[in-house]
Amino acid sequence: MFLFSKLVWVFGQPLSLAFLFVALALITGLFRWRATSLASSAVAALILFVTLYTTVGNYLLQNLEDRFPKPQDPDSLQCMIVLGGAFENEVNTARHGIELNAGGDRFVEALRLAQKYPQAQILISGGDGSMSGIYEGDAVISARFFPLFGVPKERLLEEKTSRTTFENAVNTKDLLASHGLSNCLLITSGYHMPRSVGIFRKQGIDVVPWPTDYRTDGHEGLGIDFTQPSRNAQNLATAIREWFGLVGYYFAGRTSELYPG
Repeated sequence: MFLFSKLVWVFGQPLSLAFLFVALALITGLFRWRATSLASSAVAALILFVTLYTTVGNYLLQNLEDRFPKPQDPDSLQCMIVLGGAFENEVNTARHGIELNAGGDRFVEALRLAQKYPQAQILISGGDGSMSGIYEGDAVISARFFPLFGVPKERLLEEKTSRTTFENAVNTKDLLASHGLSNCLLITSGYHMPRSVGIFRKQGIDVVPWPTDYRTDGHEGLGIDFTQPSRNAQNLATAIREWFGLVGYYFAGRTSELYPG
């Protein structure tokens, strides 16, 4: 399942699809299948235009992010669960650093809460999600990250083996039970929260959704945007990937609802 999902995404993301249709246009052109070649070229051009020069991705991502509003800080806090996906694992493994990626707000927010609630335990769930499996995961790197900011390693619970959000929930369930923890904050990116909550609910784990790492301003509409094609492409890819996950996990029986809220 893990390898299959990786391969589906390699070929299913928008820019990969555009490339595949360009390749199909070239191949069918060589065989003089003019109609098929022209149709494939048109589809490739349409995918590229929507991906690069419209706000479709921003709009879809915003809907995911708005599904779970962030509540106000609680009066007290016993524990928090931080899902991996915030570190540049390949770079950190090679350079032994703590380089953050675009999802780094997950750990910045966890650090803020850890300093505000010094009694709270921090469960970091994240192994190496690459196909090679040769890199340090977020749980390992977090043991270097938090102590640098005055949070002792003794407050950390490290779940080092999960590669997917489903494995995050399954492995976290056992760790929570063994330490007598419940009703923890669940910290992950806003767009990733619906799928995460659905999976945790399916496992019978009560969590308080705590979204962070927002990619949109909350006021996105549908339209044309020639000013930032790289951002448009990244946000569309991220939104489509999440919907792949939501639909796939729902039909695989891994989430409680198709679109948890």
